[in-house]
Amino acid sequence: MNLTSRIEKDYIEAYKAKDTVKVAVLRHLKTAIKNRMVEVQAELGDEDVADLIAKQVKQRRDSYDQYIKAGREDLAEVESAEMVALEEYMPKQLTDEELEQAVKDMVEQTGASGMKDMGNVMKALTGAYKGRYDGGKASALVKALLLS
Repeated sequence: MNLTSRIEKDYIEAYKAKDTVKVAVLRHLKTAIKNRMVEVQAELGDEDVADLIAKQVKQRRDSYDQYIKAGREDLAEVESAEMVALEEYMPKQLTDEELEQAVKDMVEQTGASGMKDMGNVMKALTGAYKGRYDGGKASALVKALLLS
């Protein structure tokens, strides 16, 4: 079953179960998918849908951080619940240790020796682990390795 079909099926199940958070999250996601399909005038593959999900997770993570800074724990809680519901559709994320090892491997594979090679390392990392890591963390690890 492709990702779009799974989302549709889960939306119906959540609707029947009256899971308001999941219904809202999946409704927004389905709208984003349809909007993207209209833009490209074609069906979306699982990779394209995963990219949309990753963007929505990132938006919610940013909102969560801002709400926490503003002292609005009530709104942060909502964002957190929505993030959890969306992450269910993301590929398994790398742990911090796995990400660190992956970055070391990519630096070695690309022969990177300085900051000028950071783009090549990030490109290789994305090619191998797309959607499975936090870009900010990876970027910081690559910088730290290349500057040491």
